[in-house]
Amino acid sequence: MNARQKNLVTLLATAVVVGALGLYVYFGVMKPQAEQPPSPDKPGAIFPTSSPGEPGTDAGTPAAPVFTWISIDLPQGKTVLELREGAWRITSPVSARAERKEVLDLVRELADAQFSATVTDKPTDEELERFGLKPPRATVSARAYVPDAQGGGAQDASRQRSVTFHLGIENVFDGSVYVRREGDPHVYLASGALRVLLLKDTSGWRNHDVFDTLEESSLLRIELKGRKSTLVLERATTDKPWQMAQPMVMRADTRRVARIFSDLKLYKAIGYPEPEWLPQVQRALEKPAVEATLVPKNGEPMRIRLAELEVGGYKRAFVSTEGGVKEPMLAQVDTHTLTVLEPPPLDFKSKKVLEVQAGQVEKLVIHPGGRGEPITLEKGQQTNQWEVVTPLPGRARQFKVASLLGALEKLEAEAVVATGAKLGARYGITDSSRGVTLMDGSGQELARLWIGNPVPNNSQHTYGRGSSEDIYELSTAALEALPLKLEEVLDQGQGNAP
Repeated sequence: MNARQKNLVTLLATAVVVGALGLYVYFGVMKPQAEQPPSPDKPGAIFPTSSPGEPGTDAGTPAAPVFTWISIDLPQGKTVLELREGAWRITSPVSARAERKEVLDLVRELADAQFSATVTDKPTDEELERFGLKPPRATVSARAYVPDAQGGGAQDASRQRSVTFHLGIENVFDGSVYVRREGDPHVYLASGALRVLLLKDTSGWRNHDVFDTLEESSLLRIELKGRKSTLVLERATTDKPWQMAQPMVMRADTRRVARIFSDLKLYKAIGYPEPEWLPQVQRALEKPAVEATLVPKNGEPMRIRLAELEVGGYKRAFVSTEGGVKEPMLAQVDTHTLTVLEPPPLDFKSKKVLEVQAGQVEKLVIHPGGRGEPITLEKGQQTNQWEVVTPLPGRARQFKVASLLGALEKLEAEAVVATGAKLGARYGITDSSRGVTLMDGSGQELARLWIGNPVPNNSQHTYGRGSSEDIYELSTAALEALPLKLEEVLDQGQGNAP
């Protein structure tokens, strides 16, 4: 036999072996798993709504069962869910809020799930192993009551139902799952959605909202202790603006305070400490990297502690919450959560440039800058109308003055650059700078706006200063929109010369 003939024989032998293996896999494994022999009777619901022999519910229009207790036993652990006072909770192996959407999805599936086919009524041990039912991939027990036609029966013990079923592997034929109900020898097929919903550990059923109940509108005091500084914000009542009490005393930026809580709500629990990690995590939380104390108008303060440490081979951040209306929680969070509760105090400085109300202003002086002659306007005591006093007397354009005052009252900085009146010259802010002085009826200065140099490499921002000693970056467009020229404020239509 030559080499060519030998190769041909080897090829034929290989083909026979591969074919035999293919037939074995199909008939020995795939085909039995894919078999769906017809059942002489309708298989029915996974969770029956009537007891054997009881007329009505299963035979007629099904009544939706109201589930009150579900136990899910997986090889990695058992989770028990209970409906308490209208909310689902995990009661074992921990006591915690359950993720409402996840539980409701499971409840709907349990209420609607039907057996799609009967695989066999007398499974052998070998078949049960092949279907993943010996041992099962999951064992589920559920209790519910089935309302009567009028929607009642919650307190009627005769309408209470319970079922236990075992979940097997996925049927490769159509993605369905093998199921066997306790007390019933049959093996059924059911929707694969049930398998997807059930095969999650306890942490998958837990509510992952850590900061969802925090509401800035209900607080009177916020204390943030970080690694570098302590920030304290206070207000007398919930309708008052926030004031910074530490590390400096000044009005706080209300929008920046509110942003703490909107940012926190973006961070969810990404896990929970393993039992073997608990001692190390708890020790770290005794000396937290960041700590927040929130004092509400009503109720007890809430304390939030965050620590960062290396466990399980990785650096992780953990948060502990206690007090307030929320139940205590210990969870792993994203490490960036620490930065939300440790912002630079400068961030909270109010961005409002002028501390003034437009209605208080009776006189104003517009400074054109340099050697330009100031423009003085006063409100007439008899007419209550604005008049231009210098450099050219005449009636003012009332809507322009009102627009100027309104814009100045609302003017907010883009950023705080520095603090200190002596630093002004560095940014082009001097007594001869462009700007506006606002006064009351007696000529007492209420506030002044200084407009300095353009911000280098940023044509959209200009340096400025207002009621405080803070140096700001102001919007160049907002400043250019202010009517600060004589021709803009003088009503030339009333016979005044330009």
